[in-house]
Amino acid sequence: MPGNLNAATIVNVAREQITALTGMPVDTVSRVLRDTNGWMLDLELLEMKRIPDSNDVLATYQVHLDADGNLMSFLRTNRYYRGQVRQ
Repeated sequence: MPGNLNAATIVNVAREQITALTGMPVDTVSRVLRDTNGWMLDLELLEMKRIPDSNDVLATYQVHLDADGNLMSFLRTNRYYRGQVRQ
């Protein structure tokens, strides 16, 4: 049923779409929010794998999906090292 997707389904759809577009794997989902316009998610993507893992470069992407799970927009909002303390 259109517009009746649950959070788990939306997370899977968002992960698939952002990975297909960027070529980078999703490391973590840090936010899922449903509003009247659809869904907003923050996904942490692995932009650069390094040794040791604490030096991996990650980035936060804000992803907006409509109520049917169609990607409306995405934006990189932050880059950081995995071992970096963030506030």
